[in-house]
This record gives sequence, structure tokens and C-alpha cells, in this order.
Amino acid sequence: MSDMEVSMGRSVRAAFVVLVLTALAVAGLGRPAHSAPTAGRTVRAGQDLVRPFPMRHDGEGQLALTVSAPGVSWGVAGHESAVLSAYVDGRYVTDVVIGSETPTDRAFFLGHLSAGGHVLRLTLAEDRSRGGTSATVRGLRLGEVDPGSAAYAVAAHAPVLYGRTLAQWGGDFQNAYTDVPLIAWHEVTDEPGGYHQVRYTIVWSNEDGGTGLAPASLMARWGRTTDIEWIYHAGVYQLEVDPDGNAVPGTEFYQAPQHGEVAFAGRYEHHHPVLQTCTDNNNVCDTLDAGAQAHPMRFTPSVAQELPAGAAREIMMDRNPWTYWMTAQEMVREGKTEAVADPATPELSDERNYLYLVVKKTTVADQNSNPWIGAAVGVRLKGDDTLYRSDHAQPGWSVQRDDPAATTVELPPGTTAADIASISVLRAPGNGDNGGEIRVESIERAMFLDASYRPEPYFIADHAVSGVTLTAAAPEAVVWTAAS
Repeated sequence: MSDMEVSMGRSVRAAFVVLVLTALAVAGLGRPAHSAPTAGRTVRAGQDLVRPFPMRHDGEGQLALTVSAPGVSWGVAGHESAVLSAYVDGRYVTDVVIGSETPTDRAFFLGHLSAGGHVLRLTLAEDRSRGGTSATVRGLRLGEVDPGSAAYAVAAHAPVLYGRTLAQWGGDFQNAYTDVPLIAWHEVTDEPGGYHQVRYTIVWSNEDGGTGLAPASLMARWGRTTDIEWIYHAGVYQLEVDPDGNAVPGTEFYQAPQHGEVAFAGRYEHHHPVLQTCTDNNNVCDTLDAGAQAHPMRFTPSVAQELPAGAAREIMMDRNPWTYWMTAQEMVREGKTEAVADPATPELSDERNYLYLVVKKTTVADQNSNPWIGAAVGVRLKGDDTLYRSDHAQPGWSVQRDDPAATTVELPPGTTAADIASISVLRAPGNGDNGGEIRVESIERAMFLDASYRPEPYFIADHAVSGVTLTAAAPEAVVWTAAS
């Protein structure tokens, strides 16, 4: 699936072997249980899509499909979405929020299912659809992940996420028009106790609270207007030790309000922890509020995709290009973009006017010193002496982390890669200067979005930088030129 590239177990060692994908595998997990493709089917009120399917073994069910909705656009108020609710054997599993007339590949898990026959039903959820009166489903695939497979431990612990019900953002069903969960993935690391930690991350279309109150600062500090948060992690022994894939006691945590890391004490659906988005910056709770219990939306996006070791999280958006369109449309609809694009102002522009970068760097300073010495990226265009800065010279808008870090630089509308003369990295201290140095290692990627808000091919990829150290005396260095 072009928009749902997956790789299961690529960096997983010992217990998690590389999973060989097939053309009919569902989102990279398991084998197809029922592989006959579905021609375009319209789902509307009173016309559900019903599909019987078998499970050869007890295991985790998986769903992949291509969806669209006529007359729907995530960027148009009152017409944001059509929502399909998926049921298996009458049990409510997940909502599929469709925000576009353009067919989009999606993947979800269906929870633990016993061996034997089952029935999937997709129904139009009129109570939560926003202007969408029908949906089109193509290419439906159903699959399974067997307990004996390398993929099982990852699939079996994927969280069930209930939607947000905060009164200030609309109460029930608000994820049908704001801050909708888009995609998910997993990461696996080896732990000293002989088990593997599996961590799950969600991408929401935006965050109405937190940094989301200044969306342009999201572009400067994080290189996107989506919100990306890990929501749950657990330790899992290798399958040879624990074939049921149970979590290691004392290793289950979720990202609570105020970005706390709190031990999970909630309920499970089989091994799946049940969580709810409970803050307007998309932190989660391990209990459901009254709104979620009375009028639930729930999401079970497939976690088959794996973040490559050492990569910026934003790479996963590149692999799912439709996520850029969704977040950009939300910014326009919510009035968060400036009416006339102007890179000289710090306000958020049309997201096609930005250069998207990932920079790898290391900050060297006394561990007890404050404040952090941030970094910004500067761009000069051919025939233009202006230095366009990622942080717009705004205090606190610099990149303040040393993982491969994403940022963006707003440029005049219509700028292309061919217009760029040079790219530099700048030392950007905040309130005070502790004298720390920044060692720049590489530009991991640079790209623009096309007219449809989809990432263009990288015009810079893995560009190593040698011997560049930014100091108080030498705070800027060119790291790429058009001739390089």
C-alpha cells in the first residue's frame, strides 16, 4: 500500500525476527484470512458493508481498506468527515474517520479473535459524521496475526484509544472534526532483564491545546502541525519464554496529563490496554470519562509500522503522505493560517510554503547549566540576501533537542529546491547563554510539499556535515550549498 509503508521487526533482535511481507498481508502483520478484494462499495445509512471471514487460529485480527467520502473535506467546516464504525460479531471495534474525497489507505486492528468464522460489519455512523452521508470502501483486506508469529507480541499489546470528549472543544464525537488520530507505529528496544520494551506512538491531526495555541511555533520547533505522542509502553518477553505474550509486571506505563509517565492501572481487552485521549494536547488517561462511556468514539489504528532506529518521528508522516494534507486542512479551517502568506511574519502560512528539514546535531554543555542552547535553520535564496529562519527570530522557537530533529523554514510562495542557494544552522540561545556548543552532523532530509500537500522526493538526503561546531564566537555555519 503506497501510503501505508510498513516494516515489522526490522530492528527487532533475538525474539522478533524479520517478518516477510506478502502482497496480501494486512498492513505488514500476519497473513490474509480472507483475501478476495472488495470492489468499490458504497456505505450509507441502512446499507452496511458486511463481510464474513475466517480465523485459522486464535490471534489478532487485522483490517486494511481504502476509503473516501463524496462531498467531504477536512478543510470545510460542517463537511469535515464521514465516519464508519467497524463491528466484529456485533462488537464495536473502531471508528474510521474519512476526511477526503480522495481514496486513502488505512489499516486497523480488530482485537483478539478466536479460531473460526467471524463477521465484519462497516456502518455509517450518522451521529458522528460531519456532512458525510456516504463512504466508499475499496480493497478491503482481513488478516490475522498468530500467537506463534514474531509479530504477535507487538500486535497483541497495541492500545485501544477512546476519543476526546472535552466540553470546550465540542464534547461528544469531537475527533470527527478536530485532533483526529491518524496513524500509529511501534518501536522495540532490548532491556537488561532479557525482555523487549514495545512502545506505541500516535499521530493526531493537531493539538488544540499546548503548543497548538501557537501553530507556527509547532512548525519551527517540531517541523509539523500534527501532534506526535507516545501513549503506552510495556515490556514483553521473547515468545519462547512466554508464548502468550504477557507483559512483564511493572513495565506498563502511559503518557498521562502534563506528559507524565504513569504506571498503567486500567482495564484490558485481552492484552490490549484501554486508554482515552483526555487533554487538549492529547495526553491520555487509563480510565474513561462519562462522555466516552455514554457516547464513545474509539480508535485502533494498526501499529504494524515501525520507526527506523535513529530516525526522526516525522519520517513516518513522509511514509503516510495523506497526513500532511489532513493537518494542513485543519489549520486552514480553524483559521490558524495568515490570509496573505508572508515569510517576514511569524504567523503560520500555507503549509506548502515551507521547506521541511531534519537536522542531526549534538549540544555540548555543562549538564547542570541552563538554559538550553537551541538551534535554528537558515535559508538563503538565489538573488535574495534575506536569511529566512526556521524560528522567525522568536524566543523559544528554536529546536531544543538533539535527536534527529525536524523543523521547517517558511519561504516565499512558489519557492522550489532550485531556488535555494544555501542552508545554514544557527546557534540560538534563549534567555541567557551558558556557552554551550552545537556540533552539526548532517541534514537527514529536505523536501517541499507539492500542490496536493504530499511530500515531494527529498532533494537532500543523508547529507553529512564535517567539522561544523557552532559557538558563541561563531554562531552560524553554512551546511549545504546548491553546488554541493
